[in-house]
Amino acid sequence: MKALVTGAAGFVGRHLVEHLAAEGDDVVATDRSSGSPDLLDPDGLTALLAEQRPEVVYHLAGQADVARSWHAPTETMRTNAEGTHHLLAAARTAGVDRVVTVTSADVYGVVHPEELPLDETAPFRPASPYAASKAMADLVAQQAHLGHGQDVVRARSFNHFGPGQGDAGVCSALAARIAACEADDEGTMAVGNLEARRDFTDVRDVVRAYRLLATDGRAGRAYNVCSGKAVAISAVLDILLSLAARPIRPVDDPALHRPVDLPELRGDPAAIRADAGWAPTIDLASTLAEVLDDRRRRHHGFATTD
Repeated sequence: MKALVTGAAGFVGRHLVEHLAAEGDDVVATDRSSGSPDLLDPDGLTALLAEQRPEVVYHLAGQADVARSWHAPTETMRTNAEGTHHLLAAARTAGVDRVVTVTSADVYGVVHPEELPLDETAPFRPASPYAASKAMADLVAQQAHLGHGQDVVRARSFNHFGPGQGDAGVCSALAARIAACEADDEGTMAVGNLEARRDFTDVRDVVRAYRLLATDGRAGRAYNVCSGKAVAISAVLDILLSLAARPIRPVDDPALHRPVDLPELRGDPAAIRADAGWAPTIDLASTLAEVLDDRRRRHHGFATTD
């Protein structure tokens, strides 16, 4: 299968490209950093897809930083929503068989405890500009299917983490602070809200889900990509601190608290399990150990960040 990946140089994109290649796919990796067309360049996108003629497009590119979206909401909206529109239009022109668009569980936004776990019928109540942009992108993809008959599958990913992630991911950010404390002989580290509970999945399980959605997902359908279990950030930190080379005491830093932070976000993976046979296989503790080792190497300059 010939696949084209947008955002291939990002954290998830790199893992997806590696997974697709391991599965024997012919992979075209595109990213702005490599000179590929910008998402707001419809003519460039159309020319790229017409030249490459992929059977499936995985659309990962976009503005993915929630904190940045508060400072650059217009850029975030245009890149994620308008950019998805241009990508889908280019795919229709090129005759691409299927597009897998990747959005975020943040589209569900303000969630009440009695609504958990969330399935794909939950309403959109985005609380951040990033979440709103992803909700718009999801609707753009749905409209492409309903209005144009385009074969689009929508993946709504909950928290995913793993080696190679930047500081936008809470697990990687905590691991980076621990690595810095170890290297600098510091006994305290700054932390934000530790009471929030999130649904974590290893990025390698996530990219496996994306390929299964490309092969077995139902056209027009949205799928939660999640574990179905919520873990408190405090529990994540406890695991990481247990692996630290020295005692480290967490200290609350108000600057690390988000303007809006849900107490719990947890999804229902029943749909992707039923249609694609997917379930996560990599346990939280083993991935956290990898993340910490990765941040130690990067702190000492042995690896690059995303």
